[in-house]
Amino acid sequence: MYDLILSFITAFSLTYLAIPSIIHIAVKKNLVDVPGNRTSHKDITPSLGGIGIFAGMIFSIVLWTPFKVFGDLQYILCAFIIIFLIGAKDDIMPMSASRKMMGQLFAAIILVYKANIKLTSFYGIFGIHELPIYMSIIISIFTIIVIINAFNLIDGINGLSAGIGMLISTVLGTWFFMIDSMGLAIIAFAMTGALFAFLRYNITPARIFMGDTGSLLLGLVCSILIIQFIEMHQVIGDSPYKFKAAPAAAIGILILPLFDTFRVFTTRILRGRSPFLPDRNHIHHLLIDTGLTHMQATGILIAVNTLFIFLVVKLQSMGNMNLLLVIISLATLLTAILYVISRSRRKAIANEA
Repeated sequence: MYDLILSFITAFSLTYLAIPSIIHIAVKKNLVDVPGNRTSHKDITPSLGGIGIFAGMIFSIVLWTPFKVFGDLQYILCAFIIIFLIGAKDDIMPMSASRKMMGQLFAAIILVYKANIKLTSFYGIFGIHELPIYMSIIISIFTIIVIINAFNLIDGINGLSAGIGMLISTVLGTWFFMIDSMGLAIIAFAMTGALFAFLRYNITPARIFMGDTGSLLLGLVCSILIIQFIEMHQVIGDSPYKFKAAPAAAIGILILPLFDTFRVFTTRILRGRSPFLPDRNHIHHLLIDTGLTHMQATGILIAVNTLFIFLVVKLQSMGNMNLLLVIISLATLLTAILYVISRSRRKAIANEA
C-alpha cells in the first residue's frame, strides 16, 4: 500500500515541478500549438506536456516497482520509450501517419512478444474461448494500437484525456492492488499521479497541452492495463474481485475512447471519406457545439464514463454478450441524443446569422 502512495506522490511531484520549465522552454523555442479550423482553443499554447508526464511516471515506476516480482518491466519500459520518442518527434516536427503507425507497431510487438502482454481468450464471446497463438498475437497487437490511437483522438479539449486517463488508471490500479498485482498497480498509480499534476496546468485556461507525447503514452499504458485486467481473470481463481464478464467490463471501462473512435471511423467510412482524415465530429466537439465550455464538457464525459464503469460492475452477471449489447446500445443512444441537440443548436446559430 505504501509503495502505491509513494509512486503516486513521486510521479505527481516530478511532473508538477517539471512542467513550468517545459512551458518556458516551449514558448521560448516556439514549440507551440497554433489554433486552426479543427481546434477548440483560441490561444497559442505549448504542446509538450507529455514530456513532464513521461518523466514523472517513468521515474516513479523505476524507483518503486519491485523488479524481483515483475521481470517483464524492462520490456514495458522499452515500449514506453519508443512511444515517447514518436510522440515527442511529432509534437516538435510532425511525422507522417505511416511512420507513427510503424513506431506504434514496433512498441506493440515488444509488448506482445517480450513482455507477454496478450489476449489469449475471448471468454466465450462469439462462442470463442482459447485463441490460437497466431490469432492471439494479431488481436493483441491490433488492440494495443487501437487503444493508443483512441486516446490520441479524444485529446481535443482541456482536461479530457488526462481526466479520463486518471479515472481508468485509478480504477484498474485499485483492482490490481486488490488482487495483489503490485507491479501493475504501481504503473497505474504512477500514471495517475503524473496526470493529476498535469491537470493543474491543463484546466481552462490551459497553459500547456499533453500533445502526442502524452496521449500516445497514455493510450499505451491503458492498453497494457486493460489487457492484463482481462488476462488476470484466468489466474485469480475464486477471488471476490473476479468479474463474471471481464472483456465486456474492459470495454465499459474504456467506453469513451473506444466508442468515440469506432463511431468517428464508421461515420467517415459511410460518408466515403478516409477514416484517418481528421474532422470535428468527435463527442467532445459535439458537446462544445451545444454551448458548453471545455471544462463542462470534460466533466460530463468523465461522469458518463464513470457511469459506465458503475454499470459494468453492477450488471456483470448478465454475461459478456448481453452486457456488451447494453453498453453499446446505451452509448449509441446517448450519442444520438447529443448529436440531435448539437445539430439543432448549430442550425439555430446559422439562422440567427
